[in-house]
Amino acid sequence: MPQLIFVPGPSATYFTLEDHLKSALKEQVMAISHRSPAFKGIYKFTVEQLRQLLDIPQAYEVVFTTSATEVWDRMAENLVDTHSLHHVHGAFSKKCAQAFQRLGKEAQMITAPEGTVALFDPKAVEAQPELIHFTANETATGVKHPMADLREAKKHFPDALIAMDVVSSTPTTPIPFEDLDSVYFSVQKCFGLPAGLGVWIVSPRAIAKAHALTVAGKVYPSYHPLLEMVDKGKGYQTIETPNTLNIYLLGKVAEDFRRKGVDVIRREAIYKNTILIKCFEDHPLLSPLVQEKDWRSDTVAVANVEGGSAPLIAYLKEKGLVVGAGYGKHKAAQIRIANFPTHSKEQIELLVDLIADWRP
Repeated sequence: MPQLIFVPGPSATYFTLEDHLKSALKEQVMAISHRSPAFKGIYKFTVEQLRQLLDIPQAYEVVFTTSATEVWDRMAENLVDTHSLHHVHGAFSKKCAQAFQRLGKEAQMITAPEGTVALFDPKAVEAQPELIHFTANETATGVKHPMADLREAKKHFPDALIAMDVVSSTPTTPIPFEDLDSVYFSVQKCFGLPAGLGVWIVSPRAIAKAHALTVAGKVYPSYHPLLEMVDKGKGYQTIETPNTLNIYLLGKVAEDFRRKGVDVIRREAIYKNTILIKCFEDHPLLSPLVQEKDWRSDTVAVANVEGGSAPLIAYLKEKGLVVGAGYGKHKAAQIRIANFPTHSKEQIELLVDLIADWRP
């Protein structure tokens, strides 16, 4: 019997994936040339579905990368000459800043203690940032960044580009595109698809910045220059042979999400997250890592486990349910549970009931 996977990425695949894979095989999607009209149709369909699902403005361009991690390098190379500012409240937001540093940028980090948010603080900014980066949902800690912070940053630094990692929150958390210039995610979390595809959404301001840096000779023409990606994307093409299958599957699942209704997905996520957190609070050996309610992720629930998480993880696995361990140095002390669109209310209720009954 298949296990129920609650690991926050790669996570359980969306329940319609099997049907879409069968359709892809029948349509020979994996053998389509990326210069063909058929591929252009797949690209166009997927972008249209994402625009409608996420309410992406028409002026924003949508391009594909190998992963969300790749976007870190592409932003550093194409959107920043010298200075960037990063809000760090977990391993992934820190890794983003470190990627900028590896590429020679002066990437300042504003950090917060584990389980809290690195809030924007204009007094802490050491140099005029060209790009200010936020992480909507820190997968390592289950921390959610308040969207009001974006507007605050924009008010103090109107010339800076505002970037946001929405990897493990999209489409569950609405994206305020009016406050953003660079938005990116990968597909192996909330979209329930195989890993290997990133989506990068860029504003006209971001494209203009990339153009200015390119003209000034400050963008090295390495893999995936943003201007070339955008130019190809306008014709529904990519620079190189892409992950055509995943682009196809993303369009199909985005269409499924639209049929279900993004508002329904978001309401269900809140309900499922509420019962997860209550389970943590009521259990004598568990406690939510994030104590401030407004900072708790809607899609990744993290709990401290007294005495270590291994016995609980093993107990759940025996029942056919797989949850994630803590991330990094907290691997042995925490559990992380994905609450993505593919996880039904009934599955989360079953998980909660089993955790409530567990005693080592």
